[in-house]
Amino acid sequence: MLAWAVAVLVLVVVGTLLWRGSDAAATTSTTAAPADVPRGTPAGAVSVAWEAATTASGGAARSAVAGGRVVVGDGRGVRALDAGTGAEAWRYTRANARLCDWTLVGGRVVAVFGTEDRCDEAVALSVDTGVRAWTRNLDLRPDVVLSGTDGTVLAASPTGVLTVDPLGNSTRWRAAPDEGCAVEDADVGGAGVALLQRCADAVSVRLLDSSDGSELWTRDVATGTTLAGVEEAVVVAGDDGVQLLAGADGVPLGGPVAGAARALVAGVDGTALVWAGDELAAVDQGTGAVTWRAPATGLPTGALGSAPPPAGVPVPDGDAVVLRDLATGAELRRVTAPDLRGGGLVTVTGPVVVQQLPDGVLAHR
Repeated sequence: MLAWAVAVLVLVVVGTLLWRGSDAAATTSTTAAPADVPRGTPAGAVSVAWEAATTASGGAARSAVAGGRVVVGDGRGVRALDAGTGAEAWRYTRANARLCDWTLVGGRVVAVFGTEDRCDEAVALSVDTGVRAWTRNLDLRPDVVLSGTDGTVLAASPTGVLTVDPLGNSTRWRAAPDEGCAVEDADVGGAGVALLQRCADAVSVRLLDSSDGSELWTRDVATGTTLAGVEEAVVVAGDDGVQLLAGADGVPLGGPVAGAARALVAGVDGTALVWAGDELAAVDQGTGAVTWRAPATGLPTGALGSAPPPAGVPVPDGDAVVLRDLATGAELRRVTAPDLRGGGLVTVTGPVVVQQLPDGVLAHR
């Protein structure tokens, strides 16, 4: 009897020690009830209601707003905050792992963690509730950068790219750069997965099919070219300015739409919003024609519906957010925002103007 009791005690102690050293013990995971988009539209004047720090790979701001949630990350995990108040709705953090990167896609937050010298564990969480959809093992470099579009998560590093299904967690395909080359940048959008590939004597843009990784086209570009983004067209920038390349064949669509060597792009319906320097250009993604231009100190993401239509895009302009007609660029409404900072992405959700910067988010209302 005594031996049995000792054996049971040993099992309890060993089990406790194993649990304390396990992933489960090191994980803090909370959930929340679904959130509604805050009602209303921004007031005529707004100021910072709350702000929070966040992480960004490669020093670029990322899209962090989904309905009534704003997602932020730190060295140990991700949190979702209430867009109206900044209060924490849910969190997923790991005390025994570092957060390599994360992205927001299709109503889910996909985050990759590293436990050793690689980034080897991925998790998908509902952005609304924080409920875990799936977890899986991966084998990614520590400098991996995630991005996403509906139906595809892209993991990119200098040695290649990998795509994952955000709904079903399966790895779709991998692709490496040509021999002797490196992937300098990559992004995914409606046109597919675009790679900016740099070799010893040439730079090229390759577009791959999102579903199977097959190559759609390759186009040589100038040495100083950067990848601005991918929507229905691929947008590049360089010494010759900002240029749209057709998603179908990589042929330039019209002339340069801006003279800057760097740009950011967001797609709204069939329009590419290209922010370069201190100007926003609305460009038809089928023809490359610029439909309107306006001063801008950041990039709007998404459109804010108005009643009656048309929809407008929230263009940051110094100390104001100007709601502009998507079709014509006409000013529909001006919201004074003296706390608005230069750069980053601007999204409107209900009465809240959310500015997403590389190292933080600011909510104005």
